[in-house]
Amino acid sequence: MTAPPPLAYGLQLPIQSQSPLYAEPWEAAAGPRDLRKIARVADETGFAYIACCDHVAIPRRLAEGMGTTWYDPVATLAHLAAVTERVRLMSHVAIVGLRHPLVTAKQYATLDHLSGGRLILGVGAGHVPEEFAVLGVDFARRGALLDEAIDALNAALGPGEYPEHQGEHYDFRELGQRPRPAQGHVPIWIGGSSPAAIRRAATRADGWLPQGDPREKLPAQIAKLRRLREEAGIEAPITVGAITEALYVGEPGRPVGRRTLHGKPDALAESLRAYAAMGVDQIQVRFRSRSRTELTDQMRAFSADVAPHLT
Repeated sequence: MTAPPPLAYGLQLPIQSQSPLYAEPWEAAAGPRDLRKIARVADETGFAYIACCDHVAIPRRLAEGMGTTWYDPVATLAHLAAVTERVRLMSHVAIVGLRHPLVTAKQYATLDHLSGGRLILGVGAGHVPEEFAVLGVDFARRGALLDEAIDALNAALGPGEYPEHQGEHYDFRELGQRPRPAQGHVPIWIGGSSPAAIRRAATRADGWLPQGDPREKLPAQIAKLRRLREEAGIEAPITVGAITEALYVGEPGRPVGRRTLHGKPDALAESLRAYAAMGVDQIQVRFRSRSRTELTDQMRAFSADVAPHLT
């Protein structure tokens, strides 16, 4: 049996989203300089991508759990594109149903053009009704909107200067947009683990980003994803990502929480290799840290000591 290829690894950026569920205390006082430093280290040490979340506004009823700090993904990734050269730039995930596809295409095509073709457009349905209501979008139809938005974006982010799409919610033609993306095809990845999200990823996307699946449930979800893709007659491979536990390379010498995977590099690698055996192609890591310096030290240690063993 052929061994699975090495796992690629990406980073959900800190600072740009600060939910109390996962943000570290130091992030509240951090800012653009810290983000730039983290992005540069990711670029230098072999991370496949850096990812940024998307929320327009958080209602007061959810603010205690979600926080209200959510940097705009296009502005943030464009800023970081200017200080990096290799690392890919992912929206994880853009709630594209909140905006007309031509607006989304203009923003992300420009980002891809400016970054030299490094965009991965992660998209999702969204889960905050108030965001949809204030922007005049029907929350109850967000799934249908997302399905059609993906089709429209595949057209609008293609090579043609005058993209065309005709559908129930969006209809455009004879409208030119430049600059075009630097990539011939902008990869679209679907976030979410509901049956609808898996179907959407299998039939409409280039990649899948699970959301909250325990390890033991991933193999069945991945098998379903690949079965649906085969039934749809789609031969192009699909990239499967996974979000790992929080990580700390080595023994932290302080409490880091029972859900934080820590220890010697070879033990961490052995634990993470289980994802590759499931059919996962990329893992997304989040490091436990007390400062930006500790975070970047953890990133370097992971890349130097753990990543070489992710086969």
